Formats: sequence, structure tokens, C-alpha cells
Amino acid sequence: MNDPAYRNMKLWYFLVIFLLSALMLGWLLWPFLSVIVLAAVVTSVFGAVFQFFRRFLNASLSSLLTCMLIFLILFVPMVYFVGALSQEAYGLYEMGKDAVISDQMEALLANNRLIERANQYLSRFNYVLTGDEVNKAISEMGKTVGLFLYQQASAIASNILNFLFYFFFMLMFIYYFLVEGHKLVAFVVELSPLPEDQDQKLIQKFKDMAGAILIGNGLSGLIQGLAGGILFSLFGLKSPILWGVIMSMVAFLPIIGTGVVFIPAAIYLFLTDRFAAGIFFVIFYLVLSVIMEYIFKPKLVGHRVNMHTLLVFLSIMGGVKLFGILGIIYGPLVVTAFLTLTDIYHASYQFLVDNK
Repeated sequence: MNDPAYRNMKLWYFLVIFLLSALMLGWLLWPFLSVIVLAAVVTSVFGAVFQFFRRFLNASLSSLLTCMLIFLILFVPMVYFVGALSQEAYGLYEMGKDAVISDQMEALLANNRLIERANQYLSRFNYVLTGDEVNKAISEMGKTVGLFLYQQASAIASNILNFLFYFFFMLMFIYYFLVEGHKLVAFVVELSPLPEDQDQKLIQKFKDMAGAILIGNGLSGLIQGLAGGILFSLFGLKSPILWGVIMSMVAFLPIIGTGVVFIPAAIYLFLTDRFAAGIFFVIFYLVLSVIMEYIFKPKLVGHRVNMHTLLVFLSIMGGVKLFGILGIIYGPLVVTAFLTLTDIYHASYQFLVDNK
């Protein structure tokens, strides 16, 4: 039948069925969404390694070798640190649970020249800083940070078989993404109603952001965490693994970064009359941050990802709040999708709205 009403009815009928099937597929894959997204991000980062192997070997063997390399780089260090991190994070949580820190620190805060000098200035504003207040502030921070990290680490440590399953499941996705990922991209581009150049722009933006997250921020965070953990160990500060992991995570955050750990550590050293060590910590933090932000990261990822510093900060904080530790990756990806679609709208569709 050539009746337009009948053709429209068929179209709407098909669209309803297609939408329902897409929703069912999404429901089916939802439990593995995190694994799929993480696999896609890791695949985009290790694509260059796969292409290197591809010069000498076939696609299947190249993908297998790449997956083995990913296993050595990601899985082995993760398992090594999870046990130690879980114990140290729980100790930090226990320390702050009752808003009580060690007797040595309490005595230090009670009769400290630095606090006395600070109170001389604060007295102008009718405020006095007491050792108990500092005690409670430090303990509350320790409780919050320790509980978060303990939950993340214990979730892996307490169910190691589940973690192994999902990790190898992710490697399976990576294997097929490397071998046949181009076919999947072509299928998505053909299925999308958007012009091909807009689809390619979205895909490229995601690749750029994935590289910025895992290569730029990830490697930078790893270096800063290792350097900070070693420094804590050399200066005899407690829980170097815990603080190294914390520094690796907060290194993703612009503006503050590892200063969240280094500055309080320097203040602690000043309070304990280790002024040289405290000054060294401040200088080390400033030099390391400048090298990472203005030399290391631009060399690795260039300037392909242009996102306002405040947006990066909010995307990571919001992502961690919603998705846990993986929010470090998901948050920036969500913002990248929005900003890229905004650019496409301004370039291709805004005039349609303005002409209405």
C-alpha cells in the first residue's frame, strides 16, 4: 500500500519495536556496563601498542600480546597494593572514628608554638584555635578518607574471585575490541542518524579524553603517588602506601592535586619542629606539580582535550560521588560527550532553531 498514513504507521510501529529491543539490550548489558566502558577506554589507550605488534604479527596474536601486557601493567600491581591499602585505610578510619588521634599528637597540639602564634593573629577576630579542634578536624578527615578507601579496597579483597572474573571479562572485551573494534565503530556510525563527520568527531573526542585520563592523568598520578609514598617512607611518616595511593588519586584533580596530602604533611613536620623537612616537602610538592602539569602532561597528551579546569574538577568529584573510584574516568567522559554535542549543535543545528 502507498497510503502515506499506512507508511507512517509502519514506521512508528518499527521505531517502537526497535526502541524496545534497544532497551532490552541495554537492560541485558547493564550489569557489565562498567566493564565495557572501562574496556573501551583501555583499548583506546593501548591501541598504539596493538598497532606496533601488528607490524610483525597477525591481529589475533597482536591482541593477545597486548592483553598480556595490560594484565602485567594493571592487574599485578593492583593485587599487590590492595591488601596493604585495605589494612592501612582501615587503620586510618579507626583512628578518626572516635575523633581521637594519638596521645603524642594530642600533646603536640596542646602546647605548640605554631598554634600559639596563629592564635595571636586569630585573637583579633575573637577566635582561638585549640588543639582539640585541630584534633577533631584531622580525625574527621582521616575517618572520611579512610572509610572511602577501605570500602574500595575491601570490595576487591573480600571478593577476589569476583574481581578476577570481571578483570578477565574486561580483557576479553579488550581482545575483541582490538581485533574487530573498527567493525563496531563502522556499525555505530552507519546506525547513527548523524552525519559521519559528527560521529567521527564524537568518537575522536572520547579517544582523546581516554588518552588524557589514563595516559596523562593516570601516569602522572602514578609517578606522583610513587614519589610521595617513597618520600613518606624516607622521612619516617606512617602509612606510606596509603598516602601514596591517595596522592595518585587526588593527582587527577586540577587546582589542588597532591597538595591535599603534601601541605598537611608539611604542617605536621613544622608542628614537630622538623622545619627543614617541612620546607623540603613544600618545595618537592611545588617542583613535582609544575613538572607534571606544565611539562609531562602536555608532552604526553598535547592540547587535544580543552576543558576548563573547574569543569575537570567538578566532573571528577561528581563522578567519584556517583560511581565510586571509576568516576575518575566516567565523570570526564560524560562532560566530554556534552561539550562535543554542544559544539556540534552550534556548528550544525543552531541555525535551525534560530530560523523557526
